[in-house]
Amino acid sequence: MMHTSSTTRHEAGHDRLSDVSGPSGGRVGRICRSPFGWMLIGIVGVGGVSAATATGPGPLQVLGVAAAVAVYWAVMRFVARRPMPEIARRGAAREALLGGGIGLGFILVSALVIAAFGGYSFSWAGNGFFSVVASAVTVSAGAAVTEELMFRGLALQALERLFGSRAAVAITAPLFGAAHLANPGATAWSALAIAIEAGALLGAAFLWRRSIWFVVGMHFAWNAAEQLLGIPVSGHTAKGLLSVDVAGSGLLTGGAFSLEASVVTVLIGVALAVPMFVLAHRRGGLLPRQRAAR
Repeated sequence: MMHTSSTTRHEAGHDRLSDVSGPSGGRVGRICRSPFGWMLIGIVGVGGVSAATATGPGPLQVLGVAAAVAVYWAVMRFVARRPMPEIARRGAAREALLGGGIGLGFILVSALVIAAFGGYSFSWAGNGFFSVVASAVTVSAGAAVTEELMFRGLALQALERLFGSRAAVAITAPLFGAAHLANPGATAWSALAIAIEAGALLGAAFLWRRSIWFVVGMHFAWNAAEQLLGIPVSGHTAKGLLSVDVAGSGLLTGGAFSLEASVVTVLIGVALAVPMFVLAHRRGGLLPRQRAAR
């Protein structure tokens, strides 16, 4: 596997996270520059961009992606006043491609295992090729960028400064699952499944690579692959290149919520998350609580 930097550079980067330049700016300024402050400001900003562009035409969704990154950069630069190695342009394409490969493999293996047990069968849908691909790319990119900026870029990094990396993942993972409770077909089980296979997995992936582009690549390929296979994405159905017929137990197929509520996907997600946590620990990518509080 490729490495973005050495352990020493990672630890130096962690130490710089707490640096604040310039005058204090009074009580309001101190509150805004606290981890909770810049986390909430950033989530409101990026979430606002997502709400304004997510359901628009393709070009507007692409513009929304760029605007979300710009909002994140501005909050980190002018409010948190911290360096942003996680969105560095150098190595971004490599990280996104590596993450995309893992995300694609995750979905393909999950779908094939479910199909092997008789849960899924696929056929050509006959929808327009280019329109389906364009839709999958724009919708998946918008969701991947905005959700990763909010949950891994803002929430996870803010909470790990206060409570350490492990606690940050333990907090953000169930929040990520709960954020999908309003989706079609969602249940308490689907929220738990999302928390484990997505919240914990993407959290581990970020701690390992310390790159937003890596987790964006995973998330994007994950969602796009589901749509192209004709599988509902977190309960949302859209036109795909294939169509899927579902049969058998909801525990196998995921039921109305589909693939992400399958026990197969949860188990494969855990199998991916555990070695990522181990690799993050070996590279010095986990921030302990006592150091986070400094």
